Amino acid sequence: MNTADQAEVNKQQHKAEQTDTQHAAAPSPEEDGKATAEGPSQPGTAEEQPQQSQEEILKSQLAAQNDRYLRLSAEFDNYRKRTIKEKADLIQLGGEDYLRDFLPIVDDVERGLKAVESAHDIQGVKDGITLIYNKIQSFLQRKGVQEIQAIGEDFNTDRHEAVVKIAAPDPSLKGKVVDVTEKGYLFHEKVLRFAKVVVGE
Repeated sequence: MNTADQAEVNKQQHKAEQTDTQHAAAPSPEEDGKATAEGPSQPGTAEEQPQQSQEEILKSQLAAQNDRYLRLSAEFDNYRKRTIKEKADLIQLGGEDYLRDFLPIVDDVERGLKAVESAHDIQGVKDGITLIYNKIQSFLQRKGVQEIQAIGEDFNTDRHEAVVKIAAPDPSLKGKVVDVTEKGYLFHEKVLRFAKVVVGE
């Protein structure tokens, strides 16, 4: 065998050795398929991580809703307490304007009492009392208080309280109010005090 032939044989043997080495290093088709099907066996896989992330999101949303509920509950409780206090203050101080407006009438009464002590003119005293009475009536009307009409009216249990019944002096007065023993009053069309009346029968 000459030198050229020997070189060719050596070349062929070298190629065959390289091919064997590559086949030995690469996994077989069966092993490669098994590895692909089974996938990595390490903990914390890609399938577990989205599940854990979803659970954390739900926990976070629940915590946020619970915090919002607690805040709204506290705000409502504060509102309820404030409303109760404002209502109590309104009831307690609601008559303040009425009392303030009534004070000038009290002043007139006091001046009238002083005048009576040294008065010699009875007519002047009567005029003073009438003036004070008219002021009281004007005050009541401004505040929405009006007298219940009774005499000659049909007896009405919604506005009248019968204290006694008498024989009607006239047949037309049967079932009607013939006298008033105590005046009744309305406050914005609501009965403030029933009129005590005498009814004919």
